[in-house]
Amino acid sequence: MTPVSTSPGDGPFHSEQSPRDEAPQFVLPLVARIERAAPPARTDALETAARAVLVLLADERAHGEGAWAEAVRNWEDARIRKVVRRARGAEWRRAEALPGITVTGKSAQVRVFPPIPLDGWPKDLAKLQVSGTELDDPEPPAGADPAQPVLWLNPALEMSAGKAMAQAGHGAQLAWWALSGAERAAWRDAGFALAVRTADPADWPRLTGGGLPVVRDAGFTEIAPGSCTVVADHPGLR
Repeated sequence: MTPVSTSPGDGPFHSEQSPRDEAPQFVLPLVARIERAAPPARTDALETAARAVLVLLADERAHGEGAWAEAVRNWEDARIRKVVRRARGAEWRRAEALPGITVTGKSAQVRVFPPIPLDGWPKDLAKLQVSGTELDDPEPPAGADPAQPVLWLNPALEMSAGKAMAQAGHGAQLAWWALSGAERAAWRDAGFALAVRTADPADWPRLTGGGLPVVRDAGFTEIAPGSCTVVADHPGLR
């Protein structure tokens, strides 16, 4: 699940072939807790996954000489990949025992781990299921607060919950990179408040053409290459 942005240049989200494709490839693992008896609401799971990505990016271990800094640099030097797997019961407990951060939403729990080589998954994560994660909202989510960051999903695309969680994470990361240091600090201090909503089809051309960060998927799974999946609408970027 590799995104690209509409920004020019040789970036990790750039759509054209580049030297980044020759670098060792890394992936950011996210594991969603999905118990049979009490699965999380879909929108809450998407929002929690997006916040989990931001929490890791802001963590002191991901910077400088931190324990995760080299892995994060290697990941950002190549294509940006995220993979969402699901766990329950003992699977979740084993995942929680690995180095990472658990982020909790209203009904969702998502654990994010430092980046790993694409073919170097820890045993307890490698055996978790990645496909077929389907979640529902018990009732339609409330309208987004215009003063809050919103990750707008493409209304024309159908994505599994796992795919949409990864795409929301991409959108959050693009917004994070585009913000100033002061804006990042303010967002962090607000607990990375955000909403994930499906855009109104009538608004989609304005959102994608307004200069906001746009995620375009590489097309490895579920959707066609180059599909615009998410627009990151942060008040600091409007």
